[in-house]
Amino acid sequence: MDRDSFWGLVEDARASVDDTVADPDGVADALTKVLGTAEAEEIVGFGTELARLQVESYRWDLWAAAYLINSGASEDGFDSFRGWLLAQGREVWEAALAEPDSLADVVDEDRPEGFEGFDGEGMLHVGSHAYKNLTGDEPAYWKAVDRDAPDTPDLPAGKEIDFDDEEDLQTLLPRLAALYLDA
Repeated sequence: MDRDSFWGLVEDARASVDDTVADPDGVADALTKVLGTAEAEEIVGFGTELARLQVESYRWDLWAAAYLINSGASEDGFDSFRGWLLAQGREVWEAALAEPDSLADVVDEDRPEGFEGFDGEGMLHVGSHAYKNLTGDEPAYWKAVDRDAPDTPDLPAGKEIDFDDEEDLQTLLPRLAALYLDA
């Protein structure tokens, strides 16, 4: 599956969700249904493209944005944040990769009571769920995706960032820092 086809499926799923910022799981559910009508090879292609996007977005500057937005971000938390970012669609994804501070236009600094972060873990499992629903064989999906997907690097790309250094975060991400530091 090529990148345009991948994003076309995501956009189709997003169209059925009223508020993708607050409901990335709704996007994941809709996307699982959309993929459920595909052939097994196409679902694997989707998973491979998803893996490529995850590797491309494994960057210090984007992790710093996730750290600010979610009041912290472990490695798993960063993965889930990138799942949330996928649910926002191609335009937001590409803008965030070009300039992570652009996420200040997407997120709401007012965190409602019980807020647990911008988390789209469900987006990371769409392919495996759709494949299992179609074939009943989830391990075969992961084996096929792993065969063609790039390996995640040991360290994120770019200059390492100390997430506890507020001055660096303000310099790197001034708009997000204004929203989330001392908020």
